[in-house]
Amino acid sequence: MSIDRKQLITDAATKSFSQFGYKATTMDHVARIANVGKGTIYTFYKNKEELFDEIISSLIREMKQTADESFDSTLSFRVNAHRALYKILEFRIQHQLTIKLFQEEREMGTPIVMEAMEKLERAIISYIKDKVIQAIEANEIQDVDPELTAFIMLKTYIALIFDWEKHHKPLEKAEIAKVIEQYIFKGLSL
Repeated sequence: MSIDRKQLITDAATKSFSQFGYKATTMDHVARIANVGKGTIYTFYKNKEELFDEIISSLIREMKQTADESFDSTLSFRVNAHRALYKILEFRIQHQLTIKLFQEEREMGTPIVMEAMEKLERAIISYIKDKVIQAIEANEIQDVDPELTAFIMLKTYIALIFDWEKHHKPLEKAEIAKVIEQYIFKGLSL
C-alpha cells in the first residue's frame, strides 16, 4: 500500500498548527508527527511558510465546499445567503486550526497568521460577492456594490455571532436570520 507522503506531511502540519499555533510549530515537530525525516518535508515544501500557505488554501477550499453544500437552488438568495454565511462561520468556530489561529492572531499578532486570516476573510467575501452578483442578475436584489454588500454581510454575521455574545445572551440561528432580514435584506429588496 502506497503512502501519500505529501498528504501525511500536510496532515501532521495541520495537527501541529492546530495544537501549538504557527509560531510554536517547527519542521522538526511536523516531521516527528508525520513519522518522516525532515528532509522529506523539504522535497515537497521549501519552508514552513509554504507548508502553512498550502494548509490555508486547503482550508479555504473546504470552507467554500461547506458553503456550497448549504445552497439550495429552490430557495431564495436571502435564505441561501443566511444558510451559507452561518455554515461558514460555524465551520470557522468548529475547525480547530482556525480557532488556534484566531487565538494566535489576537494574542501574539504573528504577521503570517494575520495574513492568513486576512486571506481567509477575503476568500469568504469573494464567495459571497459572487452570490450577490448572481442575485442581482436574477433580479432578486437591487443593483448594489457586490463587494461592499458581501463585506457588510460577513461583518454583520461576525458581529452577531462573536461580538454580541461578549455581553449578551447568544442569539439563536433564527434570531440572527431575523436581524439580517430586518437590517440588510429589507434594504436590498426591490
